[in-house]
Amino acid sequence: MSDTSATRYENILYSVEAGVATVTLNRPERLNAYVPQMGEDVVDAFARAREDPEVRVVILTGAGRGFCSGVDLDALKAMQAGQESGSAPRLGEEAFLRSFPQELLVFPKPVIAALNGAAVGVGVTMVLPCDVRIAAEHAKLGLPFTKLGILPGLGSSYLLSRIVGEAYARELVLTARLIRAPEALEMGLVNRVVPGDELMETARAMAAEMAACDPDAQAVVKRVLTAGPLGDMAQAMRNEREAQATLRELRAARSG
Repeated sequence: MSDTSATRYENILYSVEAGVATVTLNRPERLNAYVPQMGEDVVDAFARAREDPEVRVVILTGAGRGFCSGVDLDALKAMQAGQESGSAPRLGEEAFLRSFPQELLVFPKPVIAALNGAAVGVGVTMVLPCDVRIAAEHAKLGLPFTKLGILPGLGSSYLLSRIVGEAYARELVLTARLIRAPEALEMGLVNRVVPGDELMETARAMAAEMAACDPDAQAVVKRVLTAGPLGDMAQAMRNEREAQATLRELRAARSG
C-alpha cells in the first residue's frame, strides 16, 4: 500500500492516498513564495510520483492562504547581492525552471492544480502545464512580470496562448493585472471555480475519476492531446493511430 503519511521536504509536503499523490507547497508564512529549493523539492516529488506504480494522479496545491505568491523577492535580492546560502542552485539555474515545464507537459499521469489562494507570477506559470486547474472562488491570479521589468518564463509564452487564446494571453501579460477566479474561468485559464472549503474535495473527486481510468491509456492520450494542436487533422489522426498501436504494445507487454 502507498504511504498515507506526509513526507516533509524543506519547502513542500508530499503524501499518497488512494492512488493520488498530493504535492503541497509549504511556505505558508510567505504565501508559498517560490525559492530555488522549492523547485528542487517539487521536481523530486514529481519524479517520485512518476515512479510509484500506485500513484495514478497528482494534485498540486498550496498550504495556508495562498497557492504561490511568486518568486520570494527577499531571496531574489539576497541572490543578486551574492548573499544566498545553502546548497540550492541559483534562481534560474534549477531544473524546475529550466526543464520541468516540458517534463510536466508530458508527465504520464494526470496532474490537477488546486489553487487555494493567490497565484501570482510563477504561481501561474507553474500550473500552465498541468492537465486541469481548479481555483477557489476567492483566489486571484496574475502575471505581473512586466511590472518587475522581467519576462514570464516556464514556457508560458507557448502555453498561455494555447490555453486562453492569443487575445487574452496578450491582455494578461501586457496589463500585468490581477484577476479574480471567476474571470479566470471565463478566459479558460482555470477549468472550475469552487468555494474555498470545497476545493480539495472537488480536486480529490476529479482525481478519483481519473484514477479509475486505465493508466496506460491516460499516459498515451496525454501525449496525443499535447501533440494535437501542432499539426492538421490528418496529422492528428496519424498520431491517434500510432498511439493506439503503442497502447496495444504496452498491454501485450504487461500480459506477456
